[in-house]
Amino acid sequence: METELSKRLGIEQAIFGFTPFPAVAAAISRAGGFGVLGAVRYTAPDDLKRDLDWMQEHTGGKPYGLDVVMPAKKVEGVSEADVEALIPEGHRQFVRETLAKHGVPELPEGEASGWRITGWMEQVARRQLDVAFDYPIKLLANALGSPPADVVQRAHDQGVLVAALAGSARHARHHADAGIDIVVAQGYEAGGHTGEIASMVLTPEVVDAVNPLPVLAAGGIGSGEQIAAALALGAQGAWLGSLWLTTTEADLHSRALTEKLLAAGSGDTVRSRALTGKPARQLRTEWTEAWDDPNGPGALPMPLQGLLVADAVSRIQKYEVGPLLGTPVGQIVGRMNSERSVRQVFDELTRGFERAVDRINHIAGRSQS
Repeated sequence: METELSKRLGIEQAIFGFTPFPAVAAAISRAGGFGVLGAVRYTAPDDLKRDLDWMQEHTGGKPYGLDVVMPAKKVEGVSEADVEALIPEGHRQFVRETLAKHGVPELPEGEASGWRITGWMEQVARRQLDVAFDYPIKLLANALGSPPADVVQRAHDQGVLVAALAGSARHARHHADAGIDIVVAQGYEAGGHTGEIASMVLTPEVVDAVNPLPVLAAGGIGSGEQIAAALALGAQGAWLGSLWLTTTEADLHSRALTEKLLAAGSGDTVRSRALTGKPARQLRTEWTEAWDDPNGPGALPMPLQGLLVADAVSRIQKYEVGPLLGTPVGQIVGRMNSERSVRQVFDELTRGFERAVDRINHIAGRSQS
């Protein structure tokens, strides 16, 4: 699974693994892929510094990258408190009523929400970058499209490649015009924020739209055969996220959530605005059903929704309230039916890729057997 891009980055396999867990990201890099640590949960720069220090010690000198969530347009002078003040009281009441309906206890006095995702606010993401650029990261990815122009320039000045996710060929062309180095074509099947075009259609469209920029295929990929298909469609690698959630190195802090993932089928996810205000694929739960109910208040736009539900999500996770317990995950969850190490996942991906190549060679009359 070697491509021009994998050679450029010095990795053995063209597998890019996005994860919020440092142990998983480091294991991906050690296994010969490219680990990408998600930064959105790091609201305190010191926490990100701590985990990047750990990455430095546990990647064995292998390359790795960072994924941030920041808008392309800069907004001056807006604080988190300013944004929170925009949340309607009716939405706050809806949260209280939904939690009360399911008997979700309050957090202990003095315990702050552990799920306070504000990393998509630009000032938070910029603080993350101030930390990250002190480390030898090789790739900066942005989940909200092209980063601001000054961030792209700063990365390039430090020899860091910049990647941006795209859900359409139009978005991909915009990234190319913005000086992005790598486009991640993320299909409808993907976990988290995703568009409406399936990977089989999207990948070749984006490849054609931004040629000769390298493209990574994302969304619904969880086997070596699917990676082979992505490369056949013109991608120079695969971007995998959901698959790592049930690895032994992942730290979900919830056995109940792990069990839900292992039991879920590919039809048990939904694109919902319940978590962040933007359509994000996640496990279907009574929480997503409540927010998607036309009789309810509906989700607020990003970042208001994320701020609104932060405390609630922490309570749901802490007390493992089954009917409400969920997480962003793609349709590939149907294949995630056992716990394996990152190394075992890589071995399976490699074997699947080899099977696919052998199959195509046989069809093309090039079989050596």
